[in-house]
Amino acid sequence: MRKLTLYVAVIAALAVARTDAAQVTVLASNGVREALIELIPQFEKASGHRVQVVWDGTLNIKKRIGSGEVADLVVVPAEDVDGLIASGGLTAGSRVDLAKSIIGVAVRAGLAKPDLSTSESLKRALLAAKSIAYSDSSSGTYLSTVGFKKLGIADEIAGRTRKVRGPPSGEVVAAVVARGEAEIGFQQVPELLHVPGVDFVGTVPSDIQPPTLFVGALPKDSQQPDLAVALLRFLSSAEAAGVITKAGLKPLAAR
Repeated sequence: MRKLTLYVAVIAALAVARTDAAQVTVLASNGVREALIELIPQFEKASGHRVQVVWDGTLNIKKRIGSGEVADLVVVPAEDVDGLIASGGLTAGSRVDLAKSIIGVAVRAGLAKPDLSTSESLKRALLAAKSIAYSDSSSGTYLSTVGFKKLGIADEIAGRTRKVRGPPSGEVVAAVVARGEAEIGFQQVPELLHVPGVDFVGTVPSDIQPPTLFVGALPKDSQQPDLAVALLRFLSSAEAAGVITKAGLKPLAAR
């Protein structure tokens, strides 16, 4: 019954899409990778269309769109989509909110887990850590420019922090932590889960970081706009919510 419901949802979403088999190209942040890896094959099977995903860091995706790279759909944090819409790289009115994500913490497997219950306990954990890693994406940018300053320890820990270049040219923060090259690592929760060699500790206290909203929008030169819209409708549907939750994200209200 669930598969039938999913099939009907996808077909309904494709009511305005092309009836012949086509391909939609997606530029997507690594923060939604786990969810999309499972959802996209379902969409392809039910619709008969193909989806090619290019995974990259948010900053690189912004540069790619800004340089005129052709894609049909972009999935990145909301503030970046809004900026690209304002600059003319993405189509105004095409934004669809998909899921919320927040910054999490990981340590090497088997080691003591720091207390994250309050901002003060997080502050103590960071002051005690000999090495700290964060990503070069939006979560790491936030921590290095805002979060650590809110804690009042930015200068004290500056010599012990490391920015990790993310995929595709780099790696997730959890990989650095798993090798013992950092005692504590910060990144969006979906990018910390399911990584061998680390234990997920929890999320950063809400007064230190705002949640990241992942959204999708169409580039101005999208070659398959109807199919891209259909994919967005499926990703924001009730049928996709369970997979999004399993990936460590919080689904938004189904559309």
